Amino acid sequence: MIGDGIAPVALAFAVLDLTGSATDLGIVLALHSLVLIALVLVGGVIADRISPRRSMLAADLVRVLSMGSIAVLLLTGMAEIWQLALLYAVDGAATAFFNPASNAIAPQIVPPSRLQEANALLSVSRWMGKIAGPALAGILLALGSPGSALAIDAATFAVSAACLWGVRAPGVRPEGASENFLAELRHGWREFSSRSWQVAIILALSISNLIFPGAFLVLGPTVARESLGGSSAWALIAAAWGVGGLLGGLVALNIRPRYPLLVSESCVLLFALPIFLLAIPSATAVIVAGAVVGGVTVSIAEILYETTQAQQIPAEALSRVTAYDWLGSLALEPVGLALIGPVAAGLGISTTLWLSAVALTLLQAAVLMVPSVRKLEAVTSDSTPIPPPQPVEIGD
Repeated sequence: MIGDGIAPVALAFAVLDLTGSATDLGIVLALHSLVLIALVLVGGVIADRISPRRSMLAADLVRVLSMGSIAVLLLTGMAEIWQLALLYAVDGAATAFFNPASNAIAPQIVPPSRLQEANALLSVSRWMGKIAGPALAGILLALGSPGSALAIDAATFAVSAACLWGVRAPGVRPEGASENFLAELRHGWREFSSRSWQVAIILALSISNLIFPGAFLVLGPTVARESLGGSSAWALIAAAWGVGGLLGGLVALNIRPRYPLLVSESCVLLFALPIFLLAIPSATAVIVAGAVVGGVTVSIAEILYETTQAQQIPAEALSRVTAYDWLGSLALEPVGLALIGPVAAGLGISTTLWLSAVALTLLQAAVLMVPSVRKLEAVTSDSTPIPPPQPVEIGD
């Protein structure tokens, strides 16, 4: 996750250094997302078949090669936009196999009664990487270049693979393992579509990811470059988002709401705050504070949703169901990334950011109108309401 925190910052300024075009940056990011979307259902089926651990391990090794190649091209001065786009797309393909598996592996390792704590600890780890990654990227960009930053990104995937090598999670044999690929996909779809709370949240995520990544990851660095002092300011804002996520994970360690989706979706009402502040644009310190708030809300929402999903979905189908999650939530992201540059060129960056922030807030409010989102109660493994939590220590 440290490497994943480095990559967007370093890649953004690598593209901007090559062409200075927000549209080019959007296209590079869009192609990554497009390949991820195209392969994520395949990744879900494969993870259920061969075990999440093996799928994650293979994906990490592929990403060592793809991100390492980008670093070599940049460091040797041979990089062109099409090469960065192609190799980053390979990273997207590997991520399509990693992500559904990463959602499914925790229930194989910890007992159901401690799943929320496990997800919270995983979230703390992820968000710590998002803090350290952008901060390290800012240092590397100040002292070196995007190429050196992405070389370190590639090395982090090798560390991840080494860690996964020692994990013991053999997987759960899926129901209908002898069926064909399409039958397994249909089974995953039935498990996904039969739950209205899941459909509503993923539909909202789909539209949110049409808007937010472009506004934050494409226009954000552009605002930083034009109005906030450049890459160091943007690295600080990106790191602040990670600080917020870390704080949200720590909060989630010690809460156990009776209605987890009501709490999670209420939190997400505030996640567009940094977009509002970039639209002004506010001072860097104010945007940093807004990014912390946004990160807190997203982190809490992710943990409560993932825990609810793992409690509600059969373990042998969880990779396939989360693959539909990833597909639905990311389906429109390439469109938004590709179009955000031209839209901002036509409307202006500030106007585009204002419209984005308002739309994101209204969208999350609409999710709370769905009865099953508000009323679904948290359950333990014996299907009884979860009792109030006890304080949890990190080393527990």
